Amino acid sequence: MKRIVIGMAAAMSLFATAALAADLAARPYVKAPVMVDPVWSWTGFYVGANGGYSWGRSRTDVSYFNSATGAAIAPPAGSITNASFDMNGGIAGGQAGYNWQSANWVYGIEGDLQWSGEKGRAGFNCAPTGPAGGACLPGLTFLPAGAAAGTSLTIDQHLQWFGTVRGRVGILATPKVLFYGTGGLAFGEIKTTGTMSGFTPAGVAVGSVGSNSTTRAGWTAGVGVEGKITQNWSAKLEYLYMDLGRFGSGPFTLAPLSTISANVSSRFTDHILRAGINYQFGGPVVARY
Repeated sequence: MKRIVIGMAAAMSLFATAALAADLAARPYVKAPVMVDPVWSWTGFYVGANGGYSWGRSRTDVSYFNSATGAAIAPPAGSITNASFDMNGGIAGGQAGYNWQSANWVYGIEGDLQWSGEKGRAGFNCAPTGPAGGACLPGLTFLPAGAAAGTSLTIDQHLQWFGTVRGRVGILATPKVLFYGTGGLAFGEIKTTGTMSGFTPAGVAVGSVGSNSTTRAGWTAGVGVEGKITQNWSAKLEYLYMDLGRFGSGPFTLAPLSTISANVSSRFTDHILRAGINYQFGGPVVARY
């Protein structure tokens, strides 16, 4: 009897345990965390800085005239009245713009303003003819010693600053690397200084220095590559060709001691290579999977 009672108690205990387990709530299913993968977005405003080097070229012509009468002076053979000279130097500045990204294409507009150290120089002369120098040394009654060079003019030009406003169109080689083309308006200020020397009718050597500046507008076009460093920072390398067109300088004159003067006409073009860094405003865009 005792064994029967013990067996029944054990059976009832097992039954109660099973019933209690059945009444407990099932363990909830926990879904794995949502995976978030950052997307490299190019859309947004940005600002940046750049620096580089420019290889400029000035194609300059000089024409002479009599400052007393206004009559043109035709320089004789042997005179130097035109030259093409380099205007090279470093550049530095800043840029700002906005990009729109559509799939693998990026469209944008950018403006920049640059300091320039580009400078160049060329020499010109109106060679004397005859014992008194002719039209190149007006009124001179005799050629003094050292007058073989006639009237000479040295031109110094300096691109003091320039800027551009350009459109940009590019394609993403990878989500972080953009190749683009760019083009638009260019403008800049060029200072021209003329140093002139010659002789008075009495054969006395004289000289003068004059300068003026002009702000010109032209066009620019180029290509570049830009790469994301982080979501907000990127670095770029860019080449631009710039043409500021033709402009006049002067007149440069020896008057009133001598009546010969000169006008200068130049055309300036430039090859620009610069590296820069940009900061894009706004946080990262994310995609959920």
